[in-house]
Amino acid sequence: MSPVTEHLAGRGVACEVVPHRRAFTSLQEARALGVAAEEVLKTVALWTGGKYVLAVVPASRRLDLRRARAALPDPGARLATEAELQADFPGYELGALPPLGSLLGVPLLVDPEVLDHALVMFAAGTETESVRVGTAELFRDEPLAVLPLTRQDGRASQDPIPSAT
Repeated sequence: MSPVTEHLAGRGVACEVVPHRRAFTSLQEARALGVAAEEVLKTVALWTGGKYVLAVVPASRRLDLRRARAALPDPGARLATEAELQADFPGYELGALPPLGSLLGVPLLVDPEVLDHALVMFAAGTETESVRVGTAELFRDEPLAVLPLTRQDGRASQDPIPSAT
């Protein structure tokens, strides 16, 4: 069992681990799994006020950093760097953080579109395994804030800091 599946099992959350070919992005993960991109969750780590916050959006959408910043008390919030992620989350491959704030010890922001799906899939900490789980079960007992994190047209806002893909 991986730390992700152990954590879910410890919370009584039923899930299925689905192996797939290596995927470096959530869109590649959706293609490798043969599912619609809106059913795959993208977890983006933000660095704000000396701590991390995870933003969770459908893989079919892009995080709007302006909206994320508006939800945080730090207007200078930014995307975490690869070096920061490797140092602070060594058990997880880049681009494969799970949307589990309780596991990682960080706050969680979830876009409402995520909750529109009964089942979702997300990276299980590696680039070659995903987890399929009921959305309500996944977020049951997870401390989170639900708020719009993407643009209505799906494109990220124009911002000097690149949007997460």
